Amino acid sequence: METPFTIEQFFEVFEKYNTSVFPAQFIFIGLGILAIILIHTRRNYSNYFITGFLGFLWLWIGMVYHFGFFTSINKAAYGFGILFILQGLFFVGEMFRNNLEFSFQRKPKIFLGYFFILFGLIIYPLIGYLLGAKFSTTISLGLPCPTTILTFGFFMLTNSKFPRYLLIIPTIWALIGTFAAVNFGVYQDFVMLLTAIIANIYLLKGNNVPAVAW
Repeated sequence: METPFTIEQFFEVFEKYNTSVFPAQFIFIGLGILAIILIHTRRNYSNYFITGFLGFLWLWIGMVYHFGFFTSINKAAYGFGILFILQGLFFVGEMFRNNLEFSFQRKPKIFLGYFFILFGLIIYPLIGYLLGAKFSTTISLGLPCPTTILTFGFFMLTNSKFPRYLLIIPTIWALIGTFAAVNFGVYQDFVMLLTAIIANIYLLKGNNVPAVAW
């Protein structure tokens, strides 16, 4: 599939973004680590914090990355931004409904979820850096693909109240974002597609997941 921009332009956008928002990247990673810790503390506000954190990330990507930077080389980013903002607003709604409950249990689903979270937090940008990316062009949390992987990871840590409609937009982005792996050599994005498939299988099977009440 052809894109309306070159690989050089693609990574120039990341460079401009990273330079402009620094040190937000490290703040996001720190908040992600805090979210993992809160799952194990079982504080009353843990679910609110994690849901709000996910909502903030998706709103940030839609408004700051897509609208602020990616639209300079790809007008489709306006549509992408709307999708991310919509997902962020979904999380805000779920934060008030308190439908998302995160917990640790000794189940394969949970261990996979933790791996996906760690992949989005640390492994994804580390692979990019080791494959030759400069710090200024490294893709990390707060950008679409690692955030999508991390989001699916947190989804895997939820209980049976998980509202299935939250899977739709991240799954759509997993399909769109995989083109980056094919066209631009961002091979970590293949994991995003795999993560989407596994999360959908676990969270949609049987009657374990009720439909959302709009």
